[in-house]
Amino acid sequence: MITDRPEPAVEVTRLSHHYGARRALDQVSFRIDRGEVFVFLGPNGGGKTTLFRVLSTLIPVQSGDVTLLGFDVTRDVMAIRERIGVVFQAPSLDKKLTVRENLAYQAALYGIGGRTFEARQAELLGQLGLTDRAGELTEQLSGGLRRRVELAKGLLHAPDLLLLDEPSTGLDPGARADLWEYLGRLRDERGVTVVLTTHLLEEAERADRIAILDQGKLVALDSPAALKATVGGDTITIDVDDPSVAGQVLRDAMQLEPHVVDGQLRLEHADGHRLIPQIVDRLGQQVRAVVLGKPSLEDVFIAKTGHRFHEVGASRDDGEEADG
Repeated sequence: MITDRPEPAVEVTRLSHHYGARRALDQVSFRIDRGEVFVFLGPNGGGKTTLFRVLSTLIPVQSGDVTLLGFDVTRDVMAIRERIGVVFQAPSLDKKLTVRENLAYQAALYGIGGRTFEARQAELLGQLGLTDRAGELTEQLSGGLRRRVELAKGLLHAPDLLLLDEPSTGLDPGARADLWEYLGRLRDERGVTVVLTTHLLEEAERADRIAILDQGKLVALDSPAALKATVGGDTITIDVDDPSVAGQVLRDAMQLEPHVVDGQLRLEHADGHRLIPQIVDRLGQQVRAVVLGKPSLEDVFIAKTGHRFHEVGASRDDGEEADG
């Protein structure tokens, strides 16, 4: 028996956005199922920030269709804002207020008060390990603890969809691990759909699915394991005197298809460890070093775009500020 798929948390169809002559998003389409931890991965300038602004209702849709939790982002803005939680990359806490006071102001924005506020506040402070910090000024907290307070603000009204823009900014590895452990609990215990942006490859590995953005285009979308499986076998990186000459030798003599990336030759092969001696034998003294590895998200990005992850976009301007 064929049944319809359940209504998605997010559905975007042919979304495009321009800043003057520059296209920040180019015909982007995707679907996020409810209860997923979903990551938008891309270098600065890839389009993540513009997409985040659209999903969080901060900027209007210029072209395309966007629905969140069954509501149209163009027509149903207030209904969406009641049901989503947003944690921005830039800090939103008032450092001169205590943790409890910051939460109280957030609650007032959503009309949450009395016993409901006290119960939600106590629950979130306990879950995020902030109960004993409730009376402290937020300026006295570490970066990791401040990020937890930001999360508590975003979750205070019990949203069905949580949007986070570069949530690990400024966090040390331990605080980052704690954040991801909590996001997993939100998904597993409360069914919250978690959508975040990041430029950290190792962070994206933790997601259920990843959408890779580059120069405004969606170049890949799948689980981390499935994306890496598309690369095929082992990855071989060869440091040589002249990559273009050495690459042509491998094409002519061994029917390989290496690519020049960041001044080195890179290729994929199902049996890399057996191939390396043949490559070294063929290239001889040209070879300075050879590295064998398993496919990574960096390899996926290179395969889809032809360049390294952090090679472009670092200083790209979207008309207002650098698009992440």
